[in-house]
Amino acid sequence: MSSTSDPFAIPASEAGADRQKLREGKVIALIAIAHFVSHVHIMLLPPLFGEVREAFGVSYIQIGLALTAFNVASALLQTPAGFLVDRIGPRAMLTGGLLLGAVAIAAAALLPGYWFFVIAYGFLGLANTVYHPADYSILSATVAPKRIGKAFSIHTFAGYLGSGVTPAIVLACAAIWGWRGAFLFAAGLSFATALLLIVAGSILPRVAHKPGDSGKAGGAKVGLDLLLSGPVLRNLLFFFCLAMANSGIQTFTVVGMGAIHGTPFSVANVALSGFLLLSAGGVLLGGIIADRTPHHERVAAIGFACTSTMAILMAWVNMPAAVLIGVMSLGGLLNGIIQPSRDMMVRAVTPPGSFGKVFGFVSTGFNLGGMISPLLFGWLMDRGDPRAIFMIVTGFILLALVTAITRRKPEGTASWTR
Repeated sequence: MSSTSDPFAIPASEAGADRQKLREGKVIALIAIAHFVSHVHIMLLPPLFGEVREAFGVSYIQIGLALTAFNVASALLQTPAGFLVDRIGPRAMLTGGLLLGAVAIAAAALLPGYWFFVIAYGFLGLANTVYHPADYSILSATVAPKRIGKAFSIHTFAGYLGSGVTPAIVLACAAIWGWRGAFLFAAGLSFATALLLIVAGSILPRVAHKPGDSGKAGGAKVGLDLLLSGPVLRNLLFFFCLAMANSGIQTFTVVGMGAIHGTPFSVANVALSGFLLLSAGGVLLGGIIADRTPHHERVAAIGFACTSTMAILMAWVNMPAAVLIGVMSLGGLLNGIIQPSRDMMVRAVTPPGSFGKVFGFVSTGFNLGGMISPLLFGWLMDRGDPRAIFMIVTGFILLALVTAITRRKPEGTASWTR
């Protein structure tokens, strides 16, 4: 099931198939919980923008600077975090990220002054760098190849779920304890999850390499050569395109449709909710599909072709409410189905022992997209050109499609799939 060249591999002789499945289930559950919490961190501030702004007596742009600090820290430091995951082990990095996140959120709530809040969010962005490198390293190393697609889909679904439920949770907490209480609740959730990993995380891999291995292999040079290789850079571009497209749809659908077609906000919000909810369901379906076909680029191509059609219809056709909701819901389903195949395409070009650095590097595409897209699309809205938003979204979807279908297939069979 796994190559002995993988330092995380578990010999099949150690346990039967049922025991292996049970272990994999526990690993997936722990990683899913951690990923859920990471998305709670990401979505913690937006629902509380108004209260936080009033508390510090600053503008919305100044509060938005905290999110900029978060994304800049994540973008700059996620790749180094991936190297550390491969060097000192994903379990320690994941636990440390959760603890740092808890401290950063508590500091944002308790320390006086606006600049302490921004600095705390920068440290929260640092904590965020560990999740994708550590999560994908652990899953790739411990889950059997025939079930890895479903493992990736559950991981992604947990993140979607965290994003979806956080606004309701933090607003409920804020109604009882104020925004600082909501932040402290999130900090406590992060600390509790770290404690869970400490207590129940013995099944997670501790160390990625034996001491001295990286020196023998050329260390950082080998790592940088890998990250700057064509297949990995192609995946970085792929992730960036996805971030740009999804950001445009998720952030500007309501105001964009209203400006173009006069779509009522209530209808556009229901359509957007259908997109998001069906995306979450599509992720789970996509995991099943990813395990049943090696042609992940074809899955992505079909999904992209349909979602690009959705974006074009949104820009140029004034659809009745029921049709708009149906079109966006179907687009969301296909958008979700793509996600596990996306992860499988990255895994296919990643050698054993390098999952942390590669997934950390390509995930930087998400941060870059998160930094650029609000500025670009907001500028287009300010110029009174909302239709251009959907055209640019379509362009990035099509670029992602081209990136997927023209990728060079890995030669032979990867060692961890034998």
